[in-house]
Amino acid sequence: MKILHKYIARQFLSTTIFAIVAFTILFVAINLMEELDDFLDKKVSTDVIIEYYIAYIPEIIKLITPIAVLLSSLFTTGKLTNTNEITAMKASGMSMFQYLRPIFFISLAISLLSVYFNGWIVPDANKKKFAIRREYLENSYTEFSRANIVLQDGPQKMISINYFDRLQNHGSNATIYEFSDSTRISPIKRIDAKFISFDTLSNNWFMEDVIERNFSNDSEIVTRSVKLNIGSLHITPIEIIKKEEKPDEMGYFDLQKFIDRQERSGHNVARWKVELYSKISFPFASFIVVFFGVPFAYGKRRSGLAIQFGISLLICFIYLAFIKVSQVFGYSGEMNSLFTAWMANLIFLFFGLINLVRVSK
Repeated sequence: MKILHKYIARQFLSTTIFAIVAFTILFVAINLMEELDDFLDKKVSTDVIIEYYIAYIPEIIKLITPIAVLLSSLFTTGKLTNTNEITAMKASGMSMFQYLRPIFFISLAISLLSVYFNGWIVPDANKKKFAIRREYLENSYTEFSRANIVLQDGPQKMISINYFDRLQNHGSNATIYEFSDSTRISPIKRIDAKFISFDTLSNNWFMEDVIERNFSNDSEIVTRSVKLNIGSLHITPIEIIKKEEKPDEMGYFDLQKFIDRQERSGHNVARWKVELYSKISFPFASFIVVFFGVPFAYGKRRSGLAIQFGISLLICFIYLAFIKVSQVFGYSGEMNSLFTAWMANLIFLFFGLINLVRVSK
């Protein structure tokens, strides 16, 4: 039995690796054809283009791994079925669950490795990819500066900065709004300054050329000052720069820290939490799709492998689409973020087990 398990495992693993490599090459080729005009228009060098796609490959692998595992489970089982090797295994007393054992263990191992891969390696690669894209294709990114910044510092305070330079920890045309409550309807103070800066020694913010307005009972008190110490804020210069980062650019722990800071500032973090939990839940799609791929190909069917392939692929795409659709409910906060991230896995695992039991009878 161990020899058969090694044989099945070798067939499944080699097919999975081949599928990942083939899909990655195909994906890169198609994307390159779409982006080539933009690269040429911006006169991007060949070295930069190569660097861009090297950084893009981890994201591609992340997306196509569940599809590659599904096709591998389907084709490995279908091939063994067509060559009557499955029939021979059945005759030797091997059940479908015994046949599935090495495939389950490998797909589970792929899922566990993908948790680390998706949570840490992919975000680091995406940082490089987005940096190249912003610098050469979008012309809107510099690593150490931001323009037109609007931030929330707690439930009752908003900050806007026209331009901020991280290297100098210095910004221009800043405004701080303070409100009477979290609805941010009734302002109680507004501070306008020509310059804003952060002192790294005291961890305090300072504003220069300041006009401060205090509102109360339909009256306004205006105060002018050359320099004003506004103390510490929940926002640091690094966070201002990182504000432009997407969840795909943040590792698991970085995103978790970002969510904690946003919660303390009074932001709605439901969307970010869904993205955080999805970094763990999405990799297990590679394990769950096996419950659909193997049963469709186990045993000869009149429909043939092509129809089985089409049905399995359709189920996989429905599964992946359902993941994205279910996340929308979590983004709005209508459903628990953790449940939303895992909902598709739980539902399709349930139907996959039913499919597995049905075929094994």
